[in-house]
Amino acid sequence: MNSDRRRINAPSGGTSAPVFARTVKESGYLKSLRPSRTRGPKELRKIFLQTGIVPSASGSAYLEIPTSNSSTKTLIPSQSSLKIICSIQGPKPLPRSAPFSPCLLLTTTVKFAPFATRTRRGYVRDSVERDLGVHLETALRGVIIAERWPKSGVEVVITIIEGDEDGWWGDDVSSTGVVGGGPGAGSGWGLLNVLAGCITVASAAIADAGIDCVDLVCGGVAAVTRNSASRNGQRQGAVQILDPNPSEHRDIAAACAVAYLAGRDEITELWMKGAIGADPEPLIEGATHAAVGNLSVLREVLLEAVEAKFKGDTEQEKEISKSKSSVQDVEMTG
Repeated sequence: MNSDRRRINAPSGGTSAPVFARTVKESGYLKSLRPSRTRGPKELRKIFLQTGIVPSASGSAYLEIPTSNSSTKTLIPSQSSLKIICSIQGPKPLPRSAPFSPCLLLTTTVKFAPFATRTRRGYVRDSVERDLGVHLETALRGVIIAERWPKSGVEVVITIIEGDEDGWWGDDVSSTGVVGGGPGAGSGWGLLNVLAGCITVASAAIADAGIDCVDLVCGGVAAVTRNSASRNGQRQGAVQILDPNPSEHRDIAAACAVAYLAGRDEITELWMKGAIGADPEPLIEGATHAAVGNLSVLREVLLEAVEAKFKGDTEQEKEISKSKSSVQDVEMTG
C-alpha cells in the first residue's frame, strides 16, 4: 500500500480506448469506418513545423502531421497523427574528466510519451526507442560539422507526443476483439514515419540552435502496397506510394525511410522493411522524393524564423539608438 496519500498512481496495466458493442458485433458497420487514402500516390500530407518552442534550450522545433480525414461516427479516431518536439542542449564543454575529443560528441535520445500510442508506453526507454535513437544519430552524424567544436558535446532530445500506428484499429478489433492486439500490432510500419519526422524536426532544431551543418537533412518514406481491391472487385498489382499512412492501407509489402541531403545528393541513413525484392532502387528513389517535398517546408520555416529574428534585432537597435539620441548632455556650472 502506498504511504503517500497525496499521489494517485496510474494503473499498472495498459489502457485502451472504449469500443462500443455495435462496432465490434456488426462487421459491415466496422468496415464502413475504415479510412481510405484520398491523396494521390505521390501526394504528401501537410506538415506543420515551427522553431523556438522551448525557450530554455539552445534550439527547438515542433512538427505535426495532422490526420487527413476524421470520422464522426465513433469516438475512436480513424487515424493517428504525428506530433514530435525536439530540443537541443549545447554545444557545451565536456567534463574535465572526459578524454579529449577532437570532434563534437553527438548524443540522441528518442522517447515516446506514455500516451503516444494506444498501447501505453513505459517510463523507461525500451529497445524500440533505443533503435530509433541510433538511426537518428546516424542520420545527423554526417550532417553536423563536428570539427568546429573540439572537446564539446551536444544532446538532441526528442519526445514523441503522438506516433503513427502500425495499422488501423478496426483490423485489430475484428481479429482479436480488443484494440492493439491484431495483425497490425508490432509490424513497425508506423516507426518509419516516426523516424522520418524525427530527422526533419531535429534538422530544424539544429538550425535553430545555430550549429554549423553541411546541409539541411530531411526524412522521407515510401512504401509498396499489394493486392489492393479495385472498385470492380478485381485485384491490382503492387503500387508505390509516398508518405504512407499505415491505417489507410491494409497490406503493405515493403517500406523505406531515408535521411536525404538534397544539396549534396547524399543519403545519410537508410532503413528498409518488408519484401523489398531484387531491385530496391525505385523504392529508395521514392523515399528521396518524399524527403525533397518535406525539405521545401523546412526551408520556408527556417527562412521565416531568420527574417523574424533579424527584424527583431533591427527594431531593438532602433529603440536603443532612439533612446540614446533623446538623452541630452547636462552642462555643469560652478
